[in-house]
Amino acid sequence: MAMSILTHVLASLFGMGSWVTICGVWVELPLIVPHVPEGWNLPSYLSVIVQIANIGPLFVTLMHRFRPGALNETAVIYFIVGFGILASLLLAFFWSETVAVRGVECSLPLLLLIFFISIVDCTSSVTFLPFMAHLKAEYLMTYYIGEGLSGLVPALMAMVQGVGVMECVNASQILRSNETHLNESERDANYLVPHYQPANFSVEAYFFFLAAMMVVCLVAFLLLNYHPAVAQEHSNNTNGNGDNTSHRKNKRSEQKPMMRSQKVIEKRRSTFGTGTYTWIQVVYIYIILAWVNALTNTGLPSVQSYASLPYGDQAYHWSATMANVANPIACFITMFYTQRSLVLMGVLTSIGSLIGVFIMSMAVLSPCPLLVNETSGAIIIVLAWFFFIFVLSYVKVIVAVILRDEGHSALVWCGAVVQLGSMLGAVTMFPLVNVFEFFTSGDPCNTNCQ
Repeated sequence: MAMSILTHVLASLFGMGSWVTICGVWVELPLIVPHVPEGWNLPSYLSVIVQIANIGPLFVTLMHRFRPGALNETAVIYFIVGFGILASLLLAFFWSETVAVRGVECSLPLLLLIFFISIVDCTSSVTFLPFMAHLKAEYLMTYYIGEGLSGLVPALMAMVQGVGVMECVNASQILRSNETHLNESERDANYLVPHYQPANFSVEAYFFFLAAMMVVCLVAFLLLNYHPAVAQEHSNNTNGNGDNTSHRKNKRSEQKPMMRSQKVIEKRRSTFGTGTYTWIQVVYIYIILAWVNALTNTGLPSVQSYASLPYGDQAYHWSATMANVANPIACFITMFYTQRSLVLMGVLTSIGSLIGVFIMSMAVLSPCPLLVNETSGAIIIVLAWFFFIFVLSYVKVIVAVILRDEGHSALVWCGAVVQLGSMLGAVTMFPLVNVFEFFTSGDPCNTNCQ
């Protein structure tokens, strides 16, 4: 029992390292932006950089497809985690450095280092998840809890740091404190503007914390590989690729009616994984996976400030925090209530998508969404974000459990489709937000909406 708990803890810590660096950079943006020449255009650059970093999982997936067995999965994980530690440490020293490119100052060191940690995190989708196939199925849920914590832990640390803590003050107070010579209109300014409080500790210290989180991930991976107690938790009925072949075949034969002819059974099955699902069902599963990740990873997060900030700074931060809380809670529930129903998957995806439509509608209506000056409006938008992430995170785990039973190859493609869905979400939202400026930013001190 004690060894089982140890393996659960290690799987969670290993999963926490999957996206902790990129998530950490995103929540630190309010402190980074004032010190870089890109200003608030930096988030749009980050979206593009993260998608370019998909060359990492693309390379791994193509190697798995055309040169199966040629890529040492364990060695790749050691490399990318070590590389992530180094890149996080370099961020602490060079994040504020600028370089003149054709006479224009730009944050080239910051952008390059973000590209490197993006490669690490994106590649984890096609390496960490397949590695977990070597352990028993229950540890996959624990891994997903850790992956959810990779967003929650940096967000909680940023809250301790005091990122984005602000108060609304009269504009004339800010003008008087910054300028000695004011004209009459500036002296009589009578509107509210956000005034951000200084952080409790520096950006450098925060990046050192992210590097420490990656070190924890590396130690957890070492123990998952070499601790003798963890070896007892390996899946017993797997082949070299982690496929539960004999167990799945026996289970399938018990479930199928004996009166049905073998030819009919084989005709309905696909050659994917263990052949449990038809090709239509396999395509359905992967389309659901791509859609869910497009919504949760890039689509809706790209408009979170537009949807939540008009309700106030606290509503915005609680929306982000509760969204990060919802993910590990959903994964924790799957440890006790695991489902493989394709119908349930479709129903939950529809519910989550409808909540996403509501959030997107509030973003479109920004800076004056429904109930903008009401406490109930802030509560509703926070709850909407929580249940949006909660429901669709549960769908992700359902898909992962199904594909885990289909073997190592299915999990590699699972990671590839996760990245593909995220890329499609980013490609769709980037021009709407940055080129066509389809959304209008909400002011947390907005008093113009009646």
